[in-house]
Amino acid sequence: MQQVPVSLWTLVAGIVVTAISIWIGQNHTLMPVQASLQAPLVDGFFNVMFTIAIALFLVVEGTIVLFLIQFRRRRGDDTDGVRVEGNVPLEIFWTAIPTVIVLCLGIYSVDVFNRMGGFEPAGHPHSAAHVAHKSGTALAATLSDTSEATTAPTIAPTIGIGASPKNLDKPADLVVDVKGIQYAWLFNYPDSGITSGELHIPVGADVQLNLSAQDVIHSFWVPNFRLKQDALPGIPTELRFVATKPGTYPVVCAELCGGYHGSMRTQVIVHTPEEYDSWRTENQIAQQQNINQVVAVNPDDLSTSEFLAPHTHEMGISAATLESVVMSH
Repeated sequence: MQQVPVSLWTLVAGIVVTAISIWIGQNHTLMPVQASLQAPLVDGFFNVMFTIAIALFLVVEGTIVLFLIQFRRRRGDDTDGVRVEGNVPLEIFWTAIPTVIVLCLGIYSVDVFNRMGGFEPAGHPHSAAHVAHKSGTALAATLSDTSEATTAPTIAPTIGIGASPKNLDKPADLVVDVKGIQYAWLFNYPDSGITSGELHIPVGADVQLNLSAQDVIHSFWVPNFRLKQDALPGIPTELRFVATKPGTYPVVCAELCGGYHGSMRTQVIVHTPEEYDSWRTENQIAQQQNINQVVAVNPDDLSTSEFLAPHTHEMGISAATLESVVMSH
């Protein structure tokens, strides 16, 4: 009986390993549901890395198992093993292959990072009106051409995920100022004055989060969006994205920020445009009823209201107002 050449066995094994790796890499359920425009980009990169990892695992572990069986010690064989010298071509092969893989993954990751907007937020112009609004003061004068020197945009250095190359010159549809404190997230909507313990956004809108931290480093992470960005004390950071699926998704602090770090959780609620307009109108009406600022929190998340309570004075509301709003929501 003619023996099958080793090269043929190697070819068959390579085909089988490739098929299994691609199938597992593209059909796993390790990731949560995609809910942002950036999520498919991240998942595509992850699937490639996972496919390569599965292939390497099968090759390495399969070779170990094969050698354990083929070169096992036979009964009655007390002789020394075969002396094996170094193999230069083999050394070059298993050094070159990982090098090529790492270089290709590096180039791919840079492309994904760029398409997500990672190269965009090097600095953003902020007009005097925007700075005044963010500081809580009112600007009750129109800007003329003669005041151009005093109203020239100031550049605020920003890091994070900004606009994608397609939206590079377009302003965001919705801007939300996000502050991390021990141990809660505060969301302020400059266009309406609403302050919330949850993030409410319309589906399909280009949203820009201006992140900051009051005390220590926090990390704003939405697993369903595949986005995570640190909130740093004294250093502005940005996260810009487009939600693609209505629903409620968890927001987690992914940076160890203290003893109650594990309870620093909230949620992002992605509305339809009609639902978002209704939510904003309801909160603006409540604000007009002698509530300086509305705080909307999740009543099921008692930890959020507990950690927001010490900051009610800073936010311009009373503890009783916070409690009544929590109960009403």
